Amino acid sequence: MRRFLLLLLICCSMPAWADLHDQLYKAAGWPDQRAHFSDALKAAQQRYQNSLPPAVFQALVNNSNQRFAPQAMDQRAEARLRQGLADPQPALAFFQSPLGHKVVAAELLATRPDQLAQHASGIPHMQVADTRQLLIGHLSRALPAREAGAEVTLAIAGVAADSLSSMIPGLLGGGSTQGLLDNQRARLMQQIGNDLDNTLLYVYRDLSDPELEEFVSFAESPQGQAYYQAALAAVKAGLAVGQANPG
Repeated sequence: MRRFLLLLLICCSMPAWADLHDQLYKAAGWPDQRAHFSDALKAAQQRYQNSLPPAVFQALVNNSNQRFAPQAMDQRAEARLRQGLADPQPALAFFQSPLGHKVVAAELLATRPDQLAQHASGIPHMQVADTRQLLIGHLSRALPAREAGAEVTLAIAGVAADSLSSMIPGLLGGGSTQGLLDNQRARLMQQIGNDLDNTLLYVYRDLSDPELEEFVSFAESPQGQAYYQAALAAVKAGLAVGQANPG
């Protein structure tokens, strides 16, 4: 009887444990960020409408909608997060905390379509004390912002190239295309890195110095680094980086 009760308790607790990754995925704002990406994708598609023949434009829309189908993106990203993050509990605890909620809210605000449009020409230069500048420097080194930002930018910018390549196979040449992508990725990472400290100062401007220090402590910790490394891999999986026919 005792063994039966123990087995019952284990079985009852398993779904809750198995669901920790899903809780983390939602608590860290992934579905909302994916929705913001979808908004940016639609805006990118519309920019080509008046400059491409109707058939080419429709192919662009169809191909990019297939690659970036919201449910498929979420499934790929969350599956990769599960695969890459053995223990989600520390990150979940952070993102479910009051500070974690504040961090996620700041990040979601920064990627809202109206905010992106408002700052299309650049983010205001932030004047801060040396202590805060130092904290931001630590944060910019701890977060994979350069890499993630470059992948998102490449994904948005590449919708036309993907469509042309699918309509005229071989047009962009496999090896040369990969080389161009790698060069563009490196340039984007450098561009993002050049202004990253100021960008982070602006995004997290509503965090107090003690809150920013606590955020840095999490991001630099082994548990935080494990999460952010898994998160970068999840971003790439969600965007289907390197996948010819994601589904």
